This record gives sequence, structure tokens and C-alpha cells, in this order.
Amino acid sequence: MHRRCERNRNRSKRRAIYCPIHGCYLESVSQKYPLLADRAGQLQQRGFSRQNALILIAAKTAVSLEGEWLEAFWCDQCQQTKWYHVKKRVNKTQNKEICIYEVSIVSPELWQQAIGVIHPEGNPSVGEFTRRHTKMLSYNASKDFHFGD
Repeated sequence: MHRRCERNRNRSKRRAIYCPIHGCYLESVSQKYPLLADRAGQLQQRGFSRQNALILIAAKTAVSLEGEWLEAFWCDQCQQTKWYHVKKRVNKTQNKEICIYEVSIVSPELWQQAIGVIHPEGNPSVGEFTRRHTKMLSYNASKDFHFGD
């Protein structure tokens, strides 16, 4: 039987994801939200040929983007939580796999490609009236309507 300390050595280390501003370790505060491509141009940006991108989109409607996701992280230096687009790259050297993570601030277009994530500023297609009423504790909406007084 293996001793406990020998078993622990085989466990993976923390993901090496660092703040792009300060260089300090980022602490994850959310789950990973995978990204989908639903247009050929999105696949072309990731190295697919135009023809292959068009064929994939025509066949599948949406394609999962491997090694890319949205995730929220806490930075000790910034003292705030920010959402990042994470890209994972795997380099294989001498029978070892080294994971490299690139992080960047999430662009508005990427929010549309994420699966199951709620936009931090709310759904951009929802109007101000609806947004205000969903935040109300008691429903007394008659003040918003003026009846010919």
C-alpha cells in the first residue's frame, strides 16, 4: 500500500493563471464557461481554413472551442473580481505536458459565445424598465404608468 505523501505527489498542481496587470496568482471564483463558435469567421480566427470553417458550421451549427472558456478570478493586488477569457495551450516536452494559460479581459462578442453564463451587467437585450422591475422587492408598478390625471 502506498503511503499518503507518495500519492499526493501525483496530484496535479494549481493552474498557473496569473493576473495580466500585476503578475500575481489569480484565484478562481467561478466555474468554467465553455465557448462555442457559430460563425465561420470565429473558427478562421483560431486557425481553421475558410473552407473547413464553412463546412463545420454548415454541418454542426455550433462548434465547441477546445481549450477556451470564460472564468471569473479574484486578484489580491486589484482587490476585485474580473472575468477573463482563458486559453489553454499544452506543450509536450521530454515526456511531460506543460500547460500554459493565456488570460485576457472578456470582449463583448465572447459573452455571446459562452454557454450558460449570465452577463455581469445583465442581458443587453432587456430594457431598463424590465431590469428595474426585476430588482424591486415589492411589485407596485402603477407609479410608472400615468392615467390621465
